[in-house]
Parts: sequence; C-alpha cells; structure tokens
Amino acid sequence: MKTEIEKCLAGEIFNTSNKDSQKMIDKARQLTRKYNQCEYNDKAGKAKILTTLFEKIGSNVNIDTPFYCDYGQHISIGNNVIININCIFVDCNKITIGNNVLIASNVQICTATHPVKPAERLVENWDENSELPYFKTYAEPVTIEDNAWIGAGVIILPGVTIGRNSVIGAGSVVNRSIPENCLAVGNPCRVIRNVND
Repeated sequence: MKTEIEKCLAGEIFNTSNKDSQKMIDKARQLTRKYNQCEYNDKAGKAKILTTLFEKIGSNVNIDTPFYCDYGQHISIGNNVIININCIFVDCNKITIGNNVLIASNVQICTATHPVKPAERLVENWDENSELPYFKTYAEPVTIEDNAWIGAGVIILPGVTIGRNSVIGAGSVVNRSIPENCLAVGNPCRVIRNVND
C-alpha cells in the first residue's frame, strides 16, 4: 500500500493533512524562515540551509529572498541557477530545474491542483473533526530544462515542462509544455517563434 507521499509523487489523489507531509512542510517552513532572515552576503549559511532544504542543489546557485516552498525535498536544482526575489515553489510533486537557468522575480511554480468538477473536488459529507481536508488534491511534476529563462511574474502550472533553451515572457501563465528553443508568451502561454530566428 502506498504512503500519502508516494501517492502525491505518483500524481494520485492524496491526503494533504497526513503526518509525513505535515512534518516535511513544517521543516521546510522553518528552513525557509531561517533562509529569508540570513544576511545578504552570508553565502556559507545560505548554502548550508539550501543543502538541507532541497533534494539536490548544484554549484553556483543564487536564490534571492524572500523565497518560499512547501516541501523542499521535492526540489532539484542544477548548476549556475539564479532564482530572483519573491519566488514561490508549491512542490507537492517534483520540481526539477536544469543547468544555466534564470528565474526572474515573482515566479510561481505550482505542482498541486484539484479536480475541476465540484463533485470530484469536494469530500461528500465531510466532517470538520475528520483528519481529511474537505477537498481532494493531486500533484503533477514541473521540469525546467537547461538554459531556460523564465520572465518576471510567470506562473507555471502542474505537469508543465519548459524545453531546453526556451524563454517564457514576463507575466505568462504556462498551462502546457513548451518545446525546446522557443520564445513563448501570454495567458495562456503560446509559442510565438524560435529563439534563433
């Protein structure tokens, strides 16, 4: 039988209030609070926190503050990555960021989602004394491949892959995967040309 974390990572409906998830979230909240209170130039202190917070982190990674995430342990980051001010990673499922990636300010990466139909989203006859939430949640992974650039204020939705070398214009809402070597913008985000044209 799968644990709730295993269900979450498999893209299945999971109990967001389960003890393992809550323990991971609590740890991530403590670590991000410490990280956001670090002095700007405390590179060693920041690196120590991020190494504990994330599943994997490469070299030459700069994450500006404030930074927020849910679990932390579902985030993997490659080498030479910049994540600018006020980014939020809702990492119920895996968030994988490649090498040489630029992520501008106010970017949100969301892996968690809910069924659209109310009958599927809401728990029938829910009781507030229940250990389950009144809604159902599942999560899908997000991948940002090598050399991508994510513009300011972009929202990346569950299940999206941003292809290698692609650029996402500021303010875009990315609800489907973007191929390699593309410039894509808008809400919903659409490819407008090859980056090499």
